[in-house]
Amino acid sequence: MSRIAALLTWFALPVYVWQGIGVRRRTTRMLPASGPVMHEITGRKPPLSLLVLGDSSAASVGIGRSEDGLAAQLATLISEQTGQAVRWRAAGFNSATSGQIRDHVLPNLSADAWTHIVLCIGTNDTKNFHSVPRFKKEFGGLLYALRAKWPEARVVWSPVLEFTRAPAMPPLLGKILEIRAQEMNRMGTRLCYERGAVPASRLPITNPQVGFASDGFHASAAGYRAWAEHLLRFVLGDDEIPST
Repeated sequence: MSRIAALLTWFALPVYVWQGIGVRRRTTRMLPASGPVMHEITGRKPPLSLLVLGDSSAASVGIGRSEDGLAAQLATLISEQTGQAVRWRAAGFNSATSGQIRDHVLPNLSADAWTHIVLCIGTNDTKNFHSVPRFKKEFGGLLYALRAKWPEARVVWSPVLEFTRAPAMPPLLGKILEIRAQEMNRMGTRLCYERGAVPASRLPITNPQVGFASDGFHASAAGYRAWAEHLLRFVLGDDEIPST
């Protein structure tokens, strides 16, 4: 039934275009956070190494300091949980889609020995009305490329968040995009299982007014913190969480 609903959203394309233009006009375009995109937290050796790769959420758009972004906060939580040193890098790009990360970013990343990779991608594929078959090809190809370049890394994908919970979204536009996001997430989860990655569950958004930045679309510092806390167990896995 959800696949049929996703197909029917194509009939709502004029609404998507009209309301989407309105959202873009009303929304301030925010820049990536200032501050380091690579850092190391001291702790026991050998260090874990974390790469957060993807769209504007990986670039910590929506906040002022990169130290409050997803990569930095997740690295801090990993260090606190394990006691180990953590070397991290945020490789995020505004408006990036799966195909752009696969074709233009991944080939240009140095082959550092990342032990953990968090992939934040899919929002722009959904927002740009990419079809599910296109997402399958581009996101699936990205997973293949990641496994080929870092065969021993634990790769975790963070699914597309709920569009209906974003304050910037008009209700009808949010509903249209949410129907498509559910299909993207279903396909993305399947591809992760097939291609050696870990699909995280969706981040529960309990307080949009606190969790989103002033543009009503990107995360706030508190939102990135909640996101990092949610992803921690998927990134570490049961075998890497110390027993108490």
